[in-house]
Amino acid sequence: MKTFAQPADLAPLVGQEVAVSDWIEVTQAQVNQFAEATGDHQWIHVDVGRARSGPFGGTIAHGFFTLSLLPRLLEGSIAITDVRMGVNYGLNKVRFTDPVPVGSRVRARFALLALEAVAGNGMQSTWQVTFEREGSAKPVCVAESLVRHYL
Repeated sequence: MKTFAQPADLAPLVGQEVAVSDWIEVTQAQVNQFAEATGDHQWIHVDVGRARSGPFGGTIAHGFFTLSLLPRLLEGSIAITDVRMGVNYGLNKVRFTDPVPVGSRVRARFALLALEAVAGNGMQSTWQVTFEREGSAKPVCVAESLVRHYL
């Protein structure tokens, strides 16, 4: 875990990779819970028997499930201690570039693209987030994430 006191402490790191998260396993139970929460019950995600003979050889995580891991992976990788709150401000770009088979492990790399002041005594950080699947050279998701930190 990389720890910073203030968002401004990130400024020298613009243009650099700042942190890499720990690996986490994607389970069928998590995928099923995500399907229940979102109403997306497509068989490639939840029908284990049918998915065995499908295009991926088994069930895969929803792309948006993978993306939903972003807060967990970020919070486990980078901490800014002297802030009142941090909020997800949104995404500029997202691509799901490869499937995430259930049972595989994923992690994220965080590169700081920009840091700027915002109204309300805050700073906005723009992160290039690259989700990786263990054992694969190709990323499974690439996203540009905006986070606002308020002092």
